[in-house]
Amino acid sequence: MIFDTHAHYDDEQFDTDRDALLRGMAEQNVGTIINVGASLEGCWRSVELAHQYPFVYAAVGIHPDEVGDLNEESFARLRETARMEEKVVAIGEIGLDYHWDVQPHEVQKYWFVKQMELAKELDLPIAVHSRDAAKDTFDLIAARGKGQRGVIHCYSYSPEMAQEYVKLGYHIGLGGVVTFKNAKKAKETARQIPLERILLETDSPYMAPTPFRGKRNNSAYIDYVAQEIADLKGISKEEVIAVTEENAKKLFAII
Repeated sequence: MIFDTHAHYDDEQFDTDRDALLRGMAEQNVGTIINVGASLEGCWRSVELAHQYPFVYAAVGIHPDEVGDLNEESFARLRETARMEEKVVAIGEIGLDYHWDVQPHEVQKYWFVKQMELAKELDLPIAVHSRDAAKDTFDLIAARGKGQRGVIHCYSYSPEMAQEYVKLGYHIGLGGVVTFKNAKKAKETARQIPLERILLETDSPYMAPTPFRGKRNNSAYIDYVAQEIADLKGISKEEVIAVTEENAKKLFAII
């Protein structure tokens, strides 16, 4: 079944129909979802969703745009949540975002490293956000994330850099963008990266694939992503779904 490794069902866009949508996922061939925190409140809501739905798991971490809310006290609470909650399976989404530049680069780097260290401490993988920060993200991971497990979420850089991440032991997260007609780098990355290193994701409610581009995304739409990757690799959609599900279960230690 489909394993959506990165979604945000805590987002207010789902407030009117969240329960009905999630309870209908099995009928859409969606078996597992990781709801990923971005803010402190998003982390707590992700844990609540994981408690409510057996097939939902949580990642807790602070997005680079939100690290201004972190201090030693709030970070200690984040650590305790990740340590105590059995359904927390990753630290994320963490990383660098130089596109919006909401937070100073040095502040982003500081909390990125701190959260990588937390993941190592707890033996959890990381879900990495990186936008317009290719070199700094890779350099920090190469220097401080050796031996770390994780996924580069919503991968947007070159296929050559994706290969370097694979050499470091990381997975590449692919979602709706790979279906866009002009997404040459994403398509080439999907062709070149071994299927065993690809994870499927939505980033719901964002980044809906063609033919739903611009609309609210949800995990059932991964079917279109899987079909595109299958076409690019010359294999069946069913193989893409099965292998990526196994990849995700291994990475996030979900039996």
